[in-house]
Amino acid sequence: MEAQATAIVLGAGAGSRLGDGPPKAFREVAGQAILVRAVRAAAASSCVTSIVVTVPPGSEAEAEALLDGIVAPVTVVAGGTTRQESVRAALAWVPAMSRIVAVHDAARCLVDPALFDRVVAAVAEGADGAVPIVLVTDTVKRVEGDRLVGTVDRQDLRLVQTPQAFRREVLVAAHERALAEGREDASDDALLVEETAVVRTVEGDPANVKITTPADLGAVSTGPTGA
Repeated sequence: MEAQATAIVLGAGAGSRLGDGPPKAFREVAGQAILVRAVRAAAASSCVTSIVVTVPPGSEAEAEALLDGIVAPVTVVAGGTTRQESVRAALAWVPAMSRIVAVHDAARCLVDPALFDRVVAAVAEGADGAVPIVLVTDTVKRVEGDRLVGTVDRQDLRLVQTPQAFRREVLVAAHERALAEGREDASDDALLVEETAVVRTVEGDPANVKITTPADLGAVSTGPTGA
């Protein structure tokens, strides 16, 4: 039987680095909202059976209207002021039968649905968590102010993407531990889980870019993937 999972799609960020305008998840790429593209990709995965979406508080109705018609069951909830708060809010709505959870940033709206399948399969095969990685192709320098002070060996360095999949109980425990310790600044879920559990890597996708700045938005809107 193929592994199944609930996908959490995080779209509650304001996207302040994109400049004035609606929240990031509601910005459009080639005529379609970032949030819609990301959720459609999750729904197109063969392993995702339900989706929980976080959006800025007060935007739930707008998101539900945009996502109407998505094949997989979609639940829209208000996110928090931090990424961790949003994940915790979403975890409360994950169906009880879901043993694997895949967490994805809506800002990576060009994700290939097959990437959900790869990370979920790795967890189903025994890992506590699984993340997609890509090679670091640029030279990495260490700096102090505006002065170069060294070159970092990139042989063991990788760039980490989402979706990231985890056994549900492992992810919940990691977030509860961070909350108890007063930590609220994790940049991804693997950072919390890898402290006490085994997180495997799978092949990522260089095209799975994250929209952060206006330049990113322009590039994906006009490039081959956004055409």
